[in-house]
Amino acid sequence: MIYRFITIEGNIGAGKTTLAKMLGDRLKARLMLEQFADNPFLPKFYENPRQYAFPLELFFLAERYQQLKNMFAKPDLFAEVLVSDYLLMKSLLFARINLLDDEYHLFHRLFDIIHPQVPQPDLLIFLYAPVARLQQNIKKRNRSYEQHIPDEYLFKIQEMYVQFIRQQSLPTLMIDVSDADFEHEPEQFEQIVHALDYEYEPGVHYLSL
Repeated sequence: MIYRFITIEGNIGAGKTTLAKMLGDRLKARLMLEQFADNPFLPKFYENPRQYAFPLELFFLAERYQQLKNMFAKPDLFAEVLVSDYLLMKSLLFARINLLDDEYHLFHRLFDIIHPQVPQPDLLIFLYAPVARLQQNIKKRNRSYEQHIPDEYLFKIQEMYVQFIRQQSLPTLMIDVSDADFEHEPEQFEQIVHALDYEYEPGVHYLSL
């Protein structure tokens, strides 16, 4: 395996955790999954975004940072690969969408202190799906507090991610999952696994399933 630290990113409902678990199992890798259910502000945020956005994003940033620090402080000698279903940078991207300007500037200062302290992935996998498909996936997984996420919010996240992907320098494999079902279509999952055999230059590379 060329890559030792693989991170999977994408919009809400893109299939990040599903793919991370499948790759973790196939590669016999350590798995680092976001503990979003531990964030007590998440259901409250969807009910009242303005009131709970700042504590929501602070909690996520602290939890993600602590999880990354703990993971790399105790390397598992029997598992050479680490697969994660989030990138720490997502904290800043979501903060830009959810916070007022003065809140965002403060959050950005905190992020700039934390971000250099955690390793960056060797490969970023970005799952792209249109908003209509994201909404289908969100409905299917049936988390109560997600059932009324407006399309507009998902579009904002999508735009923010696309802008970030174009500007960043990590080797990035963008996978179009608009019509994909890699969980139930083995050949699609094998395409993804096969794509990990290639060494990618910094920048964006594309894979359609």
